[in-house]
Amino acid sequence: MASARDSVSANQSPSADSEDTLDLHLPEEFFALRAEADGVGATVRETPVYEAEAHAETDRHAGAPGKVTPAPAKAIPTPDYDAPSTLDAAPPTSDASPNPDSSPHPYLSPRTPASHTPPAADLLDRIHDWGPTPTPAGSFHLLPVHVERDLTLISRWMNDPAVAEFWELSGPEALTEEHLRAQLTGDGRSVPCLGVLDGTPMSYWEIYRADLDPLARHYPCRLHDTGIHLLIGSLTDRGRGLGGTLIRAVADLVLDKRSDCTRVIAEPDIRNIPSVAAFLGAGFRFSAEVDLPDKRAALMVRDRSLRDLL
Repeated sequence: MASARDSVSANQSPSADSEDTLDLHLPEEFFALRAEADGVGATVRETPVYEAEAHAETDRHAGAPGKVTPAPAKAIPTPDYDAPSTLDAAPPTSDASPNPDSSPHPYLSPRTPASHTPPAADLLDRIHDWGPTPTPAGSFHLLPVHVERDLTLISRWMNDPAVAEFWELSGPEALTEEHLRAQLTGDGRSVPCLGVLDGTPMSYWEIYRADLDPLARHYPCRLHDTGIHLLIGSLTDRGRGLGGTLIRAVADLVLDKRSDCTRVIAEPDIRNIPSVAAFLGAGFRFSAEVDLPDKRAALMVRDRSLRDLL
């Protein structure tokens, strides 16, 4: 996500066949939706404790949301992400037993599902209910971050030099914690997630509403454009095509679960050649070079209309 400066410039205009326009006047629907979103509170969802070891990191984020002083987190039981959603169900009784026919994701502890109150409006169509998706590399699951569970792991990734060069979140855990909580206590326009492959947390993702982000001031956005940031945690998972495989899976998941979204957007640092190559390999097209306040970015676009061709 870009920081909130108003200046915009582009070194290269989007291609003529991309259906983009250089008219940067945003639609009235954008302002209406943004005004509505600014009045919506988000519910922080808690998830279970895991036991996992992780290693290093990779990709890039364009900028953290505004600083927020969070309310103390309250630990609550966690839903079984592979079981049917319980968001609209009555709370289970304390002596309820798990469904013996359900097979919880190996990353999750086998606990009784808990009832949660969904936000008044969910700007990203209930990511917590998206569930696992099959990929050539295995079963992949985006799990919304639980700070108490995930902070040490994510902070370790952020302190890998290859990651720190682009994410700029190296340092004490408090720096990463502030970055995560600013999203979790916001209005829901950005959701930080762990990427879990075959039961092992191995990547960090941010799924965000690009049309409601300051990034929208720097490219001809469309309503419901959805952006992604990611890093691959382990050094052994980098440089072998896994990033492109997972990016394609997540982009397709966004398009499948968000029917109003026609494009998935990314803006990696133009210097991050492996990241740009991974997006190209995942079916994104290069649209333009864009000057953002903190970097020169490659604007990458995956179009719903082209998803079966690229």
